[in-house]
Amino acid sequence: MLHQPSSGAWMSMNRYVEDMAVTTLLAPRLAYFVAVARHEHVTRAAHELGVPQSTLSRAMVRLEQDLGVTLFARKGRTVALTTAGRTFLASAEQALTEIDRAAESVQQDADPAAGKVAFGFLHTLGSETVPGLIRAFRADHPRIRFSLVQNYGEAMLEKLRAGELDLCLTSPLPDAPDLVARRLDEQRLRLVVPDDHRLATRKRIRLAEAAEETFVTLEPGYGMRRITDDLCAEAGFTPRIAFEGEEAETLRGLVAAGLGVALLPPPAVPRPGVVELSVTAPRAVREIGVAWLDGHPDTPPVAEFKRFLLSRRGRLIPDLEPPA
Repeated sequence: MLHQPSSGAWMSMNRYVEDMAVTTLLAPRLAYFVAVARHEHVTRAAHELGVPQSTLSRAMVRLEQDLGVTLFARKGRTVALTTAGRTFLASAEQALTEIDRAAESVQQDADPAAGKVAFGFLHTLGSETVPGLIRAFRADHPRIRFSLVQNYGEAMLEKLRAGELDLCLTSPLPDAPDLVARRLDEQRLRLVVPDDHRLATRKRIRLAEAAEETFVTLEPGYGMRRITDDLCAEAGFTPRIAFEGEEAETLRGLVAAGLGVALLPPPAVPRPGVVELSVTAPRAVREIGVAWLDGHPDTPPVAEFKRFLLSRRGRLIPDLEPPA
């Protein structure tokens, strides 16, 4: 069944449409108006703008008609602002200044040598991988700027769709018609146990051997949580969850405290109180790749950084697997 909008919603919608119609009429004429107001002379303003005097005169008449307000007191080609004209001038100058700032900002962001890249990445890639990538990229592109967002996978994909990010490193790779994803590398996962755990003397383990353990995991919606659930299901069990968190190192701390075990990527720095076991079956890895919005045009700095990331295929993640 179709639901009709409420009268209040219709009024708000109509007001929005009316406001947009007024803006559409006024916006092209603001620069004309400001020039005439500053010169107080139509001929000089037309010369500055590079438009015929007749065009400028007609535009000012139409502007007053659209507003329903007299903005100028006229005497030949000389004009003087009315009280309403002075009020309108202040706002028009402010609007044009904001437009100039916006234009300058987007032009700067698109500058091939000194533009900006809005880049998102997973929390687990923030301590070593992403700083290393940016350091290597900036060796050849020292003036390119980054706007960085660290978040879980689903949140970053929404930011891609909203236009808030240009690129993101994520795992697992999204499978969505509106996104493009390219695999860059894979990272081995470990079963992390307390150092006094019954399995702590082992180096390798089949995940099925942890079926009776209590797990600490990331919250639903995080890529690692989905990978954990899938690997446990492949090993033949559903994990019993003692805690759901938002950050991998917090989980390691809780493992050290004896709250449970966890499937995690390796840490940048070894953490005391835990032992990290290689998982031999099923194959415990996570794919890491770069994603972007399909059909979204790249600015030169974004295109350059995308090329750089794709050139790192197979070299994104160091192999931190412990020796046999």
